[in-house]
Amino acid sequence: MACIHSFMTFMFVALLTNSGQLAYGNGSSYVQEACKVTRYPDMCVHSLASFSNTAKRSPSKWARAGVSVTIGEVKEVAQNLKKLKKYRLMKGKNRIALSDCIECIQDALDELHKSLDVLRRLSKSTFNEQMSDMKEGTE
Repeated sequence: MACIHSFMTFMFVALLTNSGQLAYGNGSSYVQEACKVTRYPDMCVHSLASFSNTAKRSPSKWARAGVSVTIGEVKEVAQNLKKLKKYRLMKGKNRIALSDCIECIQDALDELHKSLDVLRRLSKSTFNEQMSDMKEGTE
């Protein structure tokens, strides 16, 4: 699960540090410009297209949108895993592994929420320090 968190943090740090590329975006191309610095631009565009009008050229808004979407997706995965556990379809070691997986998902959600809090408090004067704090949280 640290892998998901690390990937998402990397994606948004890349967005924030390549913000000059967003200056050329307009209309629906904002999301394409924002997503072209990511590892999976098509998935990024599909997931974030609805934020084009609100995020426009703001790298920090794109980052917050991406983390928010990720939180929603991870919550859905957690709910599905909890349902699977509730119906007792797995026994023995598999059930234990499922419990461990649910715990990892919860840890990832906690870390994603922390990242979102950092992104909400971004400031130009402390940008480098804040990005360092976010990176340290993924290691």
